[in-house]
Amino acid sequence: MQFRLSYSEVEQLSERKAGKRLPLSYSDSHTVRISYPVPLMGSVGVDIRVDRISGSDVFLSFDGGAAIEFMLRTALNQAKNQPGMEMVQMLGGNQLLLSLGKSPNLAPIFERVTLEDICFDEQFIIIQFTPKSDLL
Repeated sequence: MQFRLSYSEVEQLSERKAGKRLPLSYSDSHTVRISYPVPLMGSVGVDIRVDRISGSDVFLSFDGGAAIEFMLRTALNQAKNQPGMEMVQMLGGNQLLLSLGKSPNLAPIFERVTLEDICFDEQFIIIQFTPKSDLL
């Protein structure tokens, strides 16, 4: 089964929740580019890749060096009191952990489905899942 979110839906959500529109664009089937507005520089893009999924945990990596890592850490620190930020954790180097099961809104969903993959196409984020067999 699939659930699709358009890039524009996610961009609008980020603007409503965080006050910044973060444009998304397709890179490849497991990588999306996120642009972040930077004063005096325009915007900086970072490619976020879905590396693997374990249960409700999504392991991500991003490209770029220390400057991109610093910018991400700063952005995450500034957003730490925003709803949903309890799910995001910086791991070592260029890795992020998105613990979707920590969300009170998503935890009940993961009791019923198994997250299989998160991939991308030109317009959508595609979340693939299967119902848990004990519920069939």
